[in-house]
Formats: sequence, C-alpha cells, structure tokens
Amino acid sequence: MIASPVSFNDTQVGFAYKTDAELKKARFLFRSMGNRFLVKWGIRLTPPAIRAGLPIKGIIRNTLFAQFVGGETLEQTASVARKLAAYRVQAILDYGVEGGDNGEAGFDQACDEFIRVIHYASSQVNIPFISIKITGFARFELLEKLDSSLSSASGSLMKRYQAAKDAFAEAELAEWSRVEQRMQRICEAAAAGRVGILVDAEETWIQDPVDVLSIRMMEKFNKQEVIVYNTVQLYRRDRLSFLKDMLEAALMKDFVLGVKLVRGAYMEKERARAETDHYPSPIQEDKEATDRDYNASVVFCLDHIDHISAIIASHNEYSNGYATQLMRERELPLNHKHIHFSQLYGMSDNITFNLAKAGCSVSKYLPFGPIEDVVPYLMRRAEENSSLSGQTGRELAFIQKELQRRRGHR
Repeated sequence: MIASPVSFNDTQVGFAYKTDAELKKARFLFRSMGNRFLVKWGIRLTPPAIRAGLPIKGIIRNTLFAQFVGGETLEQTASVARKLAAYRVQAILDYGVEGGDNGEAGFDQACDEFIRVIHYASSQVNIPFISIKITGFARFELLEKLDSSLSSASGSLMKRYQAAKDAFAEAELAEWSRVEQRMQRICEAAAAGRVGILVDAEETWIQDPVDVLSIRMMEKFNKQEVIVYNTVQLYRRDRLSFLKDMLEAALMKDFVLGVKLVRGAYMEKERARAETDHYPSPIQEDKEATDRDYNASVVFCLDHIDHISAIIASHNEYSNGYATQLMRERELPLNHKHIHFSQLYGMSDNITFNLAKAGCSVSKYLPFGPIEDVVPYLMRRAEENSSLSGQTGRELAFIQKELQRRRGHR
C-alpha cells in the first residue's frame, strides 16, 4: 500500500467510542453476516414478515438496526451525531425513505421530511450534509420512461433531456414538473441553511434523469458555495468519462461541480437485469477495474480541486490512504474545503476515526427512520457484508484486535 500520512491500524482510536459490550455485539453480528445461508434467507423473509406484521421488529432493532442506523426518529439520531462529534467525526443524515409508488401525497410528504432534516442539520455544526433519494419523491416508472427516452436520443445529456421531454404526454410533463419543483424546494432550503445535498445514485435504468436533475440544480445553487453533489458509481464502466463530462459542463456553465465518489450499490441487480434482458452489463468486468477507475477519479478531482468539491465515500483503505498521500504531496491541508471523506455508520471505524484524528474532514453516513422504511437499506448492508467476505473479515479482525488490546490493558 502507498505510504500514507494516516494509519488505519490503530484500533484504540477506531473503537474509542464503543464499549466492550457494543464491540462484542458487533462481532456477533458480523459473524452472522458471514453466514451466506442465514443472510440469503433473512433477506428473502424479512421484508414480507415486516409487511405481514410478524413480531420481528425487536430482533431487527437490536441487531442490524442498532449497528447501521442512527435511530427511528431524527431526535434519536441526533444523540448518535453528538456522540460522533466528540471524536471530530461529522454526520450525513439520511432519511431512510426508499422508492415505491407512494402517490403524490406521499412524495410531497417525503419532500417535506427532507426539508425538515435540512432545517435540523442547519442548526448543527456537526451535520454538514444530508442525503436524498430522487425515488423518495418521484415515481419509479416515470423516471424509467424518461431514462429510456434519454437513452434513445443523441447528443449531450442536457440536449437529450430536452428531446426526451418533448416526447412526454401532457400528464407526464406535469408530473415531472412536480418532481422538479420538489427538488427545487429541497435545494432552496439547503442553500438557505448552508447544508450540502448528496443525491443518491440509482439503478442504471433510471439514473439519467437523476443526473439531469442534479446538474440542473448545480447550475443554480453551486455558484458561491457547493450545495448539490451528484453521486458517481465507479463500478460502472462509463462513470469516469461521465465525471469528466460533468466537469466540462461545470466549466461551461460556471459552477463548482459537487461529486460523491462511491464504488456502487446495485451490482448483483444490475448484472442480473442485463443478463435477463440481453444487453451488455454496465458493470466493470472485475474489482480491479473498479478500483482503477475509483482511484483515477480521486486523482482527477484533486487535479481540478478549484472546480470540483469531492466526497471520497469509500471503505477501501488504499483509496483513502492514496487520497491523503496525494493531498500531502500537493501540499493541500487534510481538511481542505473541497475534500471530504465518509464511511457508513457501523462499518470501517478504523478508517473514519483515524482520518478524524489526522485532521481530515470526515463523516459517518447516518440513516434514520422507522424500521419498516429502512429495511431495504439494512438488507443491502447484510447482502454487501455476506458477498464481500473481505469486508466482513476486516471488520471482525479489527474488532477482535481491539477486544484483545483491551483485555491486555486491564
């Protein structure tokens, strides 16, 4: 691994905020997620069991929920954010609403909830960002139809967007206009409160409209400050070039590009759909290709740091260490206003807290919401930690190392 000014091996720093009991509970949970059979059936049975009203919420609340979610309410989550603040770790609040046919009233309610979260975040020095999902306030099928129209048109993304809108029926145009208005309201509240908006990535077959909305909002709100960030999933073959295209648009329209760099969250679903529908998979051929593009994106952002504000959202020790080393080589402060690091709450504490100790701007992505609303998020975490055996193994190794260290110091 490249020599880094930050070491991620200090478990005393990484787990200082956890008690022995909490560490042992985390160890048990990660061991359980290493059981593919258990996770497979848990993912299949948990959502229908919740919908059927079976008494399993208590089990979820004390296991996956406690590990990966801040709380059921904003108020409960605030206490977790305050705990993180004591260790110089910030929080990205994420209201755990997922896509679904919620109807217009439900979409308006989700929009109002995002704005409520923004208002709270603006009152807290430790919460610089909130995360939003366009599918929280837009009908999935509408996004899918717009994406299909965008894909069939030619030219730049914004030119294709106009052509795609021209193909919409009047009722669909009105519905899309309401989506844009919700996004506008969210961004206006964020700009007024000086809170960053991180727009989550979605599946490839609805991602183009999400990109369009994000870029249009950046044009309006990323002039003096960076308010809107679009998420770039580097496990996609085309995203490094897309990142470069976005910068070109930013330079042309005179706004600062906000990006959150992630590896990706829908790999299995993407590959399965591509195989079923007989089109080339949009996913990189292997992990090495993903890592290559991810690290190249980090370099690209640092090469254009005056015009790009980047959130390096990664659980990969090499990528985080590489970024800090590049910053040191370029004589950039580790807390540079255009570079922020982030990891999911409940994972990679060895990275987060050691970055914070070194003086980096770093946060935990902190979801909250009723258990039934965050179940899809929890199922992704369970699946991720079962399919990525390396991640589970690393978590367990660091937890065990810290427990042994604590026993040796008693």
